[in-house]
Amino acid sequence: MLPVLSDFIRSTNHQGFLSALQKKTALLIIQDLDGVCMELKRDPLTRTMSKQYISAVKRMEAPFYVLTNGEHIGSRGVNRIVDAALADDAQSAEDQGLYLPGLAAGGVQWQDCFGKVSHPGVSQTEIDFLAAVPKWLHGRLQAALSAPPFLLEPAQLEQILKVIILDNLASPSLNIGSLFHPFSNQAGLYQSLQNLAYQLMQELMQMAQTQGLEGSFFTHLAPNLGTQDGLERLKPAHNEDMGTTDFQFMLRGAVKEAGVLVLLNRYYFQQTGAYPLGEDFSARTAPSSQAEMLALAQAHFDPTIMPCIVGVGDTVTSAKAEDSQGYQRGGSDRGFLTLIQQLGAAFNTDNATIFVDSSQGELNRPGISQKPSPGEAVDHQVMAGITDAEDTLRLNLIFPEGHNQYIEFFTQLATVAPAQ
Repeated sequence: MLPVLSDFIRSTNHQGFLSALQKKTALLIIQDLDGVCMELKRDPLTRTMSKQYISAVKRMEAPFYVLTNGEHIGSRGVNRIVDAALADDAQSAEDQGLYLPGLAAGGVQWQDCFGKVSHPGVSQTEIDFLAAVPKWLHGRLQAALSAPPFLLEPAQLEQILKVIILDNLASPSLNIGSLFHPFSNQAGLYQSLQNLAYQLMQELMQMAQTQGLEGSFFTHLAPNLGTQDGLERLKPAHNEDMGTTDFQFMLRGAVKEAGVLVLLNRYYFQQTGAYPLGEDFSARTAPSSQAEMLALAQAHFDPTIMPCIVGVGDTVTSAKAEDSQGYQRGGSDRGFLTLIQQLGAAFNTDNATIFVDSSQGELNRPGISQKPSPGEAVDHQVMAGITDAEDTLRLNLIFPEGHNQYIEFFTQLATVAPAQ
């Protein structure tokens, strides 16, 4: 009897899971980046990626795609990190085809392994609006952070703005994590910064509406406490938990679960020469609810071709509701991992989810409070803030030691994954 991936529940039996994957005849891996294959950093410009991981991606014979809310290109893009890792190579990453293929900016920025980038479904008017956002944020923050309660000095302020304003092409953002420790010494100051960042995102939404771009954008908060009335809930900082650190102004439809359908559409084209959802299908045209996404997949994807999908992420949250009735569950990876789990049940493909504990990085976030012995299952009680006993998202494989432990596993997987 073949091993069943879904029988692994919060397992750390990495070798057993690897053996089970090796038995699969059709496999598709969809993986997040920050916190998964590289350490989380307060300053995104200081991120690094191991050459070992990049080489393993190239050796992977099974279809592999990244799915990230970051971007491939730009000063803070992942391609720059890949270039730095390969700086001593005689040939560039482009010449060797060593860039990470897949979707960025939540699903609206496509790239192949040679660094060819496109933005399916995105208009030039939307790109022009996004291009003006970083300069606008700089001006608004320069005024706000020099005034009470922040009162930052001009030289200090300018250095801070260089770090926290992310001039991404398709998802200009604020990453305020670097200010948690400096601001946490003053009661309520970091929470005031969280509220200011959220307010600026709301102002941008109003500006877009006045320029005829109503419905073009949304604000993604990472990590978050799920959604309410269609908006993501801000996670307030509490004690050593930074709460929401990333405020991303993103294109409507740029959610990772929509990206799963886009990647599956490409997978089917590679297998059959035809796009089941149409050649022009993109995250911008995908349904908005997971139920509709699942129904679309069932209506158009041939079950005999559907692969076993393994989703890998690190940003999953679960917090007791303020009224103590139930939980507020969110995290930027929860949606796409949940859809992968649902697709596995609907198509009987034994899909699996992998969680990498990224709490060892520079961004304070809930982690596994008690590390298990190798091979043991992780009790949900030591994953408080991540998951809970009533959580419908089943995390199958856990990497309690973080991204380095996952990279070792991934390197082995690249040698045994079934070729397609």
